[in-house]
Amino acid sequence: MSHPLSVRFLGVRGSVATPGVAFSSVGGNTSCVEVSAGDTRIILDAGTGLRTLGDERMAAGIRHHTLLLSHLHWDHLQGLPFFTPVYVPGHRIEIATGASGGLPLASALPSLFRAPFFPVDYGAISDQLSLRELRPNERFSIGEITVTMARLNHPDPVYGFRLEAGGHSIVYATDTEHYACVDPTLKRLAAGADILIYDSQYTPEEYPSRVGWGHSTWQAGAELARAAGVPQLVMFHHDPSRTDAQVADLEAQARRALAGTVAAREGLVLVAEQAERAAAA
Repeated sequence: MSHPLSVRFLGVRGSVATPGVAFSSVGGNTSCVEVSAGDTRIILDAGTGLRTLGDERMAAGIRHHTLLLSHLHWDHLQGLPFFTPVYVPGHRIEIATGASGGLPLASALPSLFRAPFFPVDYGAISDQLSLRELRPNERFSIGEITVTMARLNHPDPVYGFRLEAGGHSIVYATDTEHYACVDPTLKRLAAGADILIYDSQYTPEEYPSRVGWGHSTWQAGAELARAAGVPQLVMFHHDPSRTDAQVADLEAQARRALAGTVAAREGLVLVAEQAERAAAA
């Protein structure tokens, strides 16, 4: 029996965590989402949103944790030193990503846990961690979920993921940009998916002065979703300066271009099989 494929957002900001009243509705934590199908739970990125998820999992008695990292920039890793299960014997944290183009994962990750930057040394927690470097375009299964990976467009290597279960699929594509056209790699990865989570850090007006920075726009996301036949676009990786009101305004603009578009907010849960109905509503 298959279980519904869903995604929950725990951190939706890009670049740096953003506290403050003007950002509280959307949320100020950096990238972290949880995709679930039954008892299978996969964490995508380890931004500051990972901290509260760790506390939840401790309370629920969950002892096995799988993290897929899009890349190794700070805003996608800073929650890991504050993920409580890392420090608890008997927990197992499996972390995987593609080649970074610089240090391999096994060399890069320990640098998060090293004086003078952090008080806990990597050697004290290494028994809880299992690290794996994935191949580009690798396809593999984790419990009920099948994962396909693809390299995207970013100054440092970054990877998108397609997660499938029960005939439905969710695509996670952050820290990528479209340049002058729909990215053919992402179009293939997202083809026929139910939900596309897409980097929308910049407005269409801002993007021309930020070409090559590795981020995109809601407009490019809508074009990609239409080209790939995806009914629901989720605007993600919001600029840290974007207030709740500004995000809501961009969401309204995007919905006029692609009905069913939604801006990611902390606590939002979407079910893949409901995406088409949401887009038609």
